Amino acid sequence: MNGTADMLKEDTDFFSPNGKTVLLVEDDGTIAEEIAAELTARGFKVLHEATGDAGLEAALRLEADVMVVDRLLPGLDGLSVIETMRQQGIRLPVLVLSALSAVDDRVTGLKAGGDDYLTKPFAIEELVARIEALLRRPDDTRSTKLHLGPIDMDLIERRVWRDGREIELLPREFRLLEYLMRRPGQVLTRSMLLEDVWQYRFIPRTNLVDVHIGKLRRKIDGPGEEPLIESIRGTGFRLRVPD
Repeated sequence: MNGTADMLKEDTDFFSPNGKTVLLVEDDGTIAEEIAAELTARGFKVLHEATGDAGLEAALRLEADVMVVDRLLPGLDGLSVIETMRQQGIRLPVLVLSALSAVDDRVTGLKAGGDDYLTKPFAIEELVARIEALLRRPDDTRSTKLHLGPIDMDLIERRVWRDGREIELLPREFRLLEYLMRRPGQVLTRSMLLEDVWQYRFIPRTNLVDVHIGKLRRKIDGPGEEPLIESIRGTGFRLRVPD
């Protein structure tokens, strides 16, 4: 695959038809080719670099929309690339690829400034889904903590509190609440939740969303507390913005 110099022979060739460019930093040529082929087929422009130093240079010089970076790279490792980007104010969303799958490794990747973490081996469909989810995120996702009314969420430690009362959530419930908190007051359809929280590429006939919303309500709304999640008849759900 070509490096930065070949990719930028003409500035007009840099952007993809859908306006989205992926900066891929991966030293395994086979994996890089598979990822690039799939993303290109979906209309993305892919800029590939095989070392951390070249990837960092490209991230600082170019206006890509999302970065996919391997954690272990020749030269600068992936986490050092991310940390340097963040120190220089680059807010580019980053998906970290790694063969290290322990929880501590994932936490380290997120603390370095990564936005998502995918362990190898992975299904190419999941990688694409995660990239698309990063591109749909609002601009405030660099914060590691969320606050909305009585609810506080720590994205690194994966903990949630309501008025100081800690709430134990399962991983899917945590992702569902995070999605709601990032979109307060917005009506969110079941299709949106299935696509963005469950990463479904099709919409099955299921009450999966309703079941999880019900479980989440029972956990975040204690006795005598004001309900926070509203049902919008025939449409979906909305997280209330407290007065």
